[in-house]
Amino acid sequence: MKLETILRIIKKLVPTRVFTFFQPAYHFVLACLGAILYRFPGRTLHVTAVTGTKGKTTVTELLGAIFTEAGYTTATSSTLRFTIAGEEERNMYKMSLPGRFFLQRFLRRAHNAGCTHVIVEVTSEAAKQYRHLFVPFDGLVFTNITPEHIESHGSFEKYLDAKLSIGRAVAHSSKRHTVIVANTDDAHGRDFLALNTTRSFPFSFTDAPNARVDVDTITLPVGKTSVTVNLSGRFNLANILAAIRYARAWGITDETICHALKRFPGIRGRMEKVDEGQNFEVLVDYAHTPESLEAAYGARNTRKICILGGTGGGRDREKRARMGRVANAHCDHIILTDEDPYDEDPEQIVRDVKEGISSTPVDIIMDRREAIARGCALAQSNDTVYITGKGTDPYIVGPEGKKTSWDDASVVREVLQKKY
Repeated sequence: MKLETILRIIKKLVPTRVFTFFQPAYHFVLACLGAILYRFPGRTLHVTAVTGTKGKTTVTELLGAIFTEAGYTTATSSTLRFTIAGEEERNMYKMSLPGRFFLQRFLRRAHNAGCTHVIVEVTSEAAKQYRHLFVPFDGLVFTNITPEHIESHGSFEKYLDAKLSIGRAVAHSSKRHTVIVANTDDAHGRDFLALNTTRSFPFSFTDAPNARVDVDTITLPVGKTSVTVNLSGRFNLANILAAIRYARAWGITDETICHALKRFPGIRGRMEKVDEGQNFEVLVDYAHTPESLEAAYGARNTRKICILGGTGGGRDREKRARMGRVANAHCDHIILTDEDPYDEDPEQIVRDVKEGISSTPVDIIMDRREAIARGCALAQSNDTVYITGKGTDPYIVGPEGKKTSWDDASVVREVLQKKY
């Protein structure tokens, strides 16, 4: 019997208050045992944590590219994938930072492969469950914070504190020199900088006032050189600035940073273009908060067909109508569909999103493949079809954790190939 099934049974049998009370101790013991079992591998590695509500995967990928360009052997762990010394595997866990010894095992694998630098996405859920403990971090990048996972944490203040606990772990690391880089365009950026007053570095849009954000690229000055990066949207300008500031803090030259950014290929599932010869644009994006949805839609000044799910079942109910309102403000036609209902009624999730839609034509097509096909059928020349919410998520998760293999980009590619 799988451990997930055993835990689900225990959770049903044990009173919720008792289960919740013992959870912290359970996760702490697991973190400690993992560190002992894998012999504290972080002690021999330069380990960077990346946290925030949005932008974690992009910053992790950018830093991996920059440190590799600088001549270091790197490993990265993100929502998208795991890479170790140039070898990669897709993240199939549906968790940015999996639990049960994952991080310690990953660091040991990186050490054994000869890696010197590791960049890891660390989420609030991972921090809440102590998955980051017993890792001596060298640095942290904080991107931004907006309300998310409120049901899990209990309040925004607790969500923020979970993020700050990652900063505290860096500030009290056993490593001699640690660095914290934080976005001061965010209201809580200085909270992170205050944790490590000796080597804290802010970044903001004011660092690149002459940057140009085009449809598919971003051009900005890095030192005395102008560099064009294969990313789009003003939100990605912030991610680039974060990576630049952190790399500089560790002495990486602007020349090296420029070379890495020029070669950066972009990121799957993050404003990913799918082109099968159609006369309209299709974008697959992970946007799963109102703020990230707003940023994604704002990156294109075109007629928009928007295929929109909702939050995963059992969490973040409050933001569903808000996401509907964002789509209502930006989209010319909306198709609401299934995403990850878990044990919640998927049609209720969609109805919650629909409450925020007041004036835009909307279809409800629960089958996600049919919804994607409908969106592509509605598209006219030069339109943009947005498929948001899952990015590279490998499954649609239904009742009792049942997983259906899935990949938005692959499905839309199949749809387009039948038509074009």
